[in-house]
Amino acid sequence: MSTSTYDQLCRHVRQTAVFATIESLLYWDERCMMPPRAAAFRAEQAAQLAGLIHERQTDPRLGEWLNELAASPLAADPHSDSGTTIRQLKRLYEKKTRLPRSLVEELTQAAVLGQQAWQAARRDSDFAAFAPHLERIFRLKREQAEAVGYRESAYDALLDDFEPGELCSHIGAVLGRLRDALVPLVAAIVESRRSPPVEILHRHYPREAQERLGRHVAACIGFDFHRGRLDVTAHPFCSGIGPQDCRITTRYDESYFNSAFFGILHEAGHGIYDQGLREEMFGLPPGEAVSMGIHESQSRLWENLVGRSLAFWRYFYPQAQQAFPEALADVPLEAFYAAINDVRPSLIRVEADEATYNLHILVRFELEVDLLQDRLRVADLPGAWREKYQSYLGIVPPDDRQGVLQDIHWSGGLVGYFPTYSLGNLYAAQFYAQADRELGGLARQIEQGEFTPLRRWLREKIHAVGQCYTAAELVERVTGRPLSHEPLVSHLQAKFAPLYGLG
Repeated sequence: MSTSTYDQLCRHVRQTAVFATIESLLYWDERCMMPPRAAAFRAEQAAQLAGLIHERQTDPRLGEWLNELAASPLAADPHSDSGTTIRQLKRLYEKKTRLPRSLVEELTQAAVLGQQAWQAARRDSDFAAFAPHLERIFRLKREQAEAVGYRESAYDALLDDFEPGELCSHIGAVLGRLRDALVPLVAAIVESRRSPPVEILHRHYPREAQERLGRHVAACIGFDFHRGRLDVTAHPFCSGIGPQDCRITTRYDESYFNSAFFGILHEAGHGIYDQGLREEMFGLPPGEAVSMGIHESQSRLWENLVGRSLAFWRYFYPQAQQAFPEALADVPLEAFYAAINDVRPSLIRVEADEATYNLHILVRFELEVDLLQDRLRVADLPGAWREKYQSYLGIVPPDDRQGVLQDIHWSGGLVGYFPTYSLGNLYAAQFYAQADRELGGLARQIEQGEFTPLRRWLREKIHAVGQCYTAAELVERVTGRPLSHEPLVSHLQAKFAPLYGLG
């Protein structure tokens, strides 16, 4: 009987996953193709679809099936495909059944309208126009947290959507240890008074050439354009629409090389993860990413540990010089490498260097916790943002476009998402160090344009495993140790010591 019940469960969940892919396609269209005046109707479409998906996810039959299966031999091994499916779906079912459909639909509608309002507000640097939408979103997220329940703080309930099982208190401690290790490193770099020739990166880089090079490099590291595509949007993202349909996006700035190029590498890393999931497990937990922090580790690994390495540019720099002869023909590799690894406090998170990036995350993490717990009013958010940037980075944004309005996340209801970026950096460094040991020296392979060994290692160890283990279990299983800030700090020290003459 349990096998028949399991088949019914999987069929129902896979059908629900197909509806979720339609939701993803609507989101991609909204961000890349949709005309502005279609926003209101798109909000209605998205809300109806979200309600339908929620209804299927909370179908009482699921509860009956899962209760039966939880006591069956199929659940005996919690890390097997069937055990993982039963365990994870039971967890999701219990969580979703605490959320009323009306709240799900209202949250979805608020997110669509909020993102449209954010785009206009960001363009005009007008936070006041966006503030009512943000107030509504945080009110609804508080309702969500109370409905779902939490262990220590309301933030835990929202963080759990992205990092299952994580707690605000633990994230705060992890980020604190990382901050304590990075502050002296950044101070030493600043005190070295070495200044890489960053003007190189602000020469003229034609958009067409940027796109050609970006697509070429993404394909070289393993993004399959037969199963994916590259488009333009205001805030880059990756959308896995189905097993054979993964879409990445970027934005181009003809006066700044880094923006599009490293954005493409970053989103291609996400896409390679999505394309590495087991197709036969589509819609089921063994065929889904384990957490956003692990997902982010894949994008940061390809963007930073590979894409900003000297070995990477020893292979690709001649091609970059061919693509941009006017900008790079007279620039030695060493100068270009120093420029793309420049360390200095900056205003824009997505353009921040590896050494200061996590300070940007701390700002957002602390502010969203305060907003959620009513310790900070939305109206006071721009001022609080400026104060934290002054305190953590020593700079103040001249306007809200470069300050509190730079990220799309809050407008889309993604409260609890920001810490996953720092977790991704930590996971990435730990995974890369282990792959380097097991594969016998990644720098030599990368310098020769050999990316397949690393990609296969990631697919076998991380992608194909899906949700069979939690993020914490996966890291320890792959690397033999719990998550630590030490591999990331060691990587940064090894990179920046020679660039900045540190002892």
